[in-house]
Amino acid sequence: MTWSSFQTGPFSSSAVLGAVVYGPQRRNPHLDRGFPELTVHAVADSADAFTEVWHTDRPIERGTLDGVVHAHDGETLFCAARIDSSDDCTEAVRAAYLTALGLTRTLDYQRIFRMWNFVENINGTNSEGLEVYRDFCRGRAQAFHEFGFTEEQLPAATGVGALGGGIGFCLLAGRSAHRVTIENSRQVPAYRYPERYGPSSPSFARATHVTAAGSGASIYVSGTASVVGHETLHRGQLAEQCGETLANLEHLLSADNLARHGLRPGRRLEDLRNIKVYVRDRQDLLTVREICAKAFSPAADIAFLNVDLCRSDLLVEIEGIVFPDVAG
Repeated sequence: MTWSSFQTGPFSSSAVLGAVVYGPQRRNPHLDRGFPELTVHAVADSADAFTEVWHTDRPIERGTLDGVVHAHDGETLFCAARIDSSDDCTEAVRAAYLTALGLTRTLDYQRIFRMWNFVENINGTNSEGLEVYRDFCRGRAQAFHEFGFTEEQLPAATGVGALGGGIGFCLLAGRSAHRVTIENSRQVPAYRYPERYGPSSPSFARATHVTAAGSGASIYVSGTASVVGHETLHRGQLAEQCGETLANLEHLLSADNLARHGLRPGRRLEDLRNIKVYVRDRQDLLTVREICAKAFSPAADIAFLNVDLCRSDLLVEIEGIVFPDVAG
């Protein structure tokens, strides 16, 4: 079984599959502490730093391939990589993704179910005037196409800004776990967005349902925002965007939506754990905290990060996980 926790202080390095440090500076992925670790420049103050630690109760093998650090336990693979800052990132993203995807194939963890991407200057423009996020999406889409991904194989994903350090990304993949891609009937699938959103549509699913032998079912929910159909709603209105985001999450997990994918039972907002909330404007953090405190379970760990988002008109984005012990 694999699970994660948020840590703000020292933790035991035993039985750690991988870790992502949300810190005040970036660092290349490494195995210095005996497990794969990606450090993302995601906070301005070290007092706000935390680490998401992925644990396992199985024996672990670890290694490095062309800058991609990884560990696997016979059922789950964690790997992480970083791409240097550049004026154009399509080719670098394509190459790094292909290395990571190739690793999942070589090690026989071909059911990729969750990815995270942290992109410096995400709403800026590259040398050809294309938004950096759209530049990134183009490279990712090329890698997925070359790898032979179908729409049903796309993982849940988050793509948000970083305060520096180029592009950091990490993924989780399973060996024998059964995975089901989940879409939200309130939203157009991201991979079918019209051309106005860039030369390549964002390549991710709204969530993935993963059933591992002996450990029940988990739902990994992608970064979710105030998007209905494919349009941003409530531009410039924080409370309304929060409300729409929560409505999207609630519907995604609902019995009706999950039944469309042959899944039961439905879930609730209160079932989400390890929630990360990305907030564009620092002055909005207090309001977003108050809204989230009312929406989610007191048992859920919630981390708030002040970073830019994949669309310049989005103010908040939320992700989370339903673990087997809170399902039903």
